[in-house]
Amino acid sequence: MRHLSILDIRIRSPRLELRLPDLEMLDELASLAAAGIHPPETMPFAVPWTDQASPELERATVRWHLLQLATWSPLAWSFNPVVLYQGRVIGSQGINSTNFVVTRSFTTGSWLGRAYQGLGLGREMRAAILEFGFSGLGAQLALSAAFCDNAPSLGVSRSLGYADNGEAIVERRGLPAEQIHLRLIRERWERSDRPLVKLEGVELCREFFGV
Repeated sequence: MRHLSILDIRIRSPRLELRLPDLEMLDELASLAAAGIHPPETMPFAVPWTDQASPELERATVRWHLLQLATWSPLAWSFNPVVLYQGRVIGSQGINSTNFVVTRSFTTGSWLGRAYQGLGLGREMRAAILEFGFSGLGAQLALSAAFCDNAPSLGVSRSLGYADNGEAIVERRGLPAEQIHLRLIRERWERSDRPLVKLEGVELCREFFGV
């Protein structure tokens, strides 16, 4: 797209493709979220958006993704591609930053439909977005966080080379919960045995990210 070239970005790993969704993909993503991401007695997200009932959950999912594009600024952006596996939308892998031109750091966030968990896809899509941030945008630091009882997320981060970066007590469903913070520096990422990732369309829209 000539005026919004970020829609042309493609991030491809051995099994996955990451891209900003069209409306049909957003509809598929919303239905996937409503089908379930985690057991109802758990909450892996700092903002408990999955507690919403259908159909508001689906509608809110679509609205949120559209809002990120509508409010995009090179000084504060949130890039949230869907993840495609065997031609199907299976989740979302986001990356966001404020004042990236100065901080050269970004934070990631993601989720997978329950049917696609436990297959190593969460690790692969995180690796893909890390390659986009470090190699595509020239970042120096990646940040992440997960609740201490979210073993899969913490396992993905640590397997990709993140180091623990402190803890915090935050509110979760009205109760205190411990959150683990993690960081990954560019030099460690470049030395890691990371999967092959192909980036397309990044050079034409680096200015969107404040680069």
